[in-house]
Amino acid sequence: MDTAISRAVLITGCSSGIGRATALRLARGGWPVYATARHPQAIEDLAGSCTILPLDVTDEASMRSAVAAVERDAGAVGVLVNNAGYSQPGAVETVPLALVRRQFETNLFGAVRLTQLVLPRMRRQGWGRIVNISSIGGKLSFPGGAFYHGSKHALEAVSDGLRFELRPFGIQVVTIEPGFIRSGFAEAAITSLDAVERDGPYASYNAAVAKATTGTYQAGLMARLAGGPDDVARAVQRAITARHPRARYLVTASARLLLPMHALLSDHAWDRVMARSIPPPGPGTPLAPGGRPARPGPGAHSRAGSRR
Repeated sequence: MDTAISRAVLITGCSSGIGRATALRLARGGWPVYATARHPQAIEDLAGSCTILPLDVTDEASMRSAVAAVERDAGAVGVLVNNAGYSQPGAVETVPLALVRRQFETNLFGAVRLTQLVLPRMRRQGWGRIVNISSIGGKLSFPGGAFYHGSKHALEAVSDGLRFELRPFGIQVVTIEPGFIRSGFAEAAITSLDAVERDGPYASYNAAVAKATTGTYQAGLMARLAGGPDDVARAVQRAITARHPRARYLVTASARLLLPMHALLSDHAWDRVMARSIPPPGPGTPLAPGGRPARPGPGAHSRAGSRR
């Protein structure tokens, strides 16, 4: 690679989990890493190996400032890792529209805007990588996560369009699709439920979503097939070092199990599989001892609606 070409890596959402692991792994690999977070004091410990920048992917001025800082130092952002994201769970009817907008601003529009900002210099140097951290949730949906999944489905589509548009300029676009990752993701998702309606016809359903989200990462088959943040970081490293990276990288055994299974099932069959873990909402859905919604009885499916 021409030494004049910038290899500077800008990573969003480095305060925990995948972002932090990716920053550390790439820095150890000799990449000049710019680790970012909304609150830079949360990543001060990365200062020994990375350059620390404040970056809020929902704020235009913050995004412009971070990109400008990298370009002043390195000439261009060579690699953009769009990692910042979270899950806003809850039944569609119960999630305030302001929270829906925030979900898409963080998970989709921030990634799109940062990509737009880095591309002029990236195109000028004739080399670059855009790495979008998606999820198996960009290909399938779990109960109670419609807006999270919607944002990731959209990120997958945007990534496909970008991949076609940017290849002639020497820029590769890669989508990373993790399955279940043991990090703070589930805990943050449960916290996001605090702003969602807790009574009414979806009360027990939202409670079941919260319980199932926590349980998935703690016990059972999916917990055993989950991975850690460094598994995703390793995939990012492969994607930016490969001469011809794959368009998509599946990460974790849970991803390699669930995506093919989803592809084989009809939509209604998938719904039935999901209902084994989370009973669909319906009038008078009873609570079993301990607050867990009871298994729906005969006819429940005919009353109900159709859920990292």
